[in-house]
Amino acid sequence: MRRLFIALCCALSSGSLLAQDYPAKPVRIIVPFATGGPADVYARAVAQRLTESLGQAFIVDNRPGGGAVVGTDAAAKAPADGYTLLMMSNAQTVNETLIPNKPYALLRDFVPIAPVNYSDLVLVTHPSVPANNLREFIAAAKASPKAMTFASSGPGTPYHMAGELLKAMAGIDLLHVPYKGSSGARTDIVAGHVNVMFDAITTMAAQVKAGKVKALATSGKNALNGDARCAHA
Repeated sequence: MRRLFIALCCALSSGSLLAQDYPAKPVRIIVPFATGGPADVYARAVAQRLTESLGQAFIVDNRPGGGAVVGTDAAAKAPADGYTLLMMSNAQTVNETLIPNKPYALLRDFVPIAPVNYSDLVLVTHPSVPANNLREFIAAAKASPKAMTFASSGPGTPYHMAGELLKAMAGIDLLHVPYKGSSGARTDIVAGHVNVMFDAITTMAAQVKAGKVKALATSGKNALNGDARCAHA
């Protein structure tokens, strides 16, 4: 699963958010992921609604890289005046154990504001992969260890962790191909440069419907849009 929520730089200047004229200038929403992914899509939707309701521009600033560390660090170093928000996901919590020496302290430097989105993941393959369901894919992967590649949006991201969990549970050996963001991974799975990928249903469903990828399983309780061919992981 992938969860998104908005966070705020924690050490606010005295009374900065309590002033009646807030926001008095444009507000930046840092997205520590590339354009086109769930975090980017929802950040832009939130920015549009906030701009309309508050009468001040909310601007999305994509800062991908380092499994969300680059953008999160940029937000942590921004002035703590309420004019920099951060779109967060599971990646930041995973990084607490994967990356011990980060340039920021998550619980010290940020406070959550509101949940934004919950999305189950879908496991997809390129149509050229000789598997039409999860059982067949696992069999193919076991027959050729490390011959199958799985793409992710970077180390420690939900897509990477889902792939590692699949490897551990199924006893298969896939070659991890990390990207700077999910858009590059999504483009390459459609093009056939990588074999398999976990992605948010919200951003991959259109590719499945168009037949550009095959859906093998989801991380949720329900099949992808009722498609009986998509088993549950």
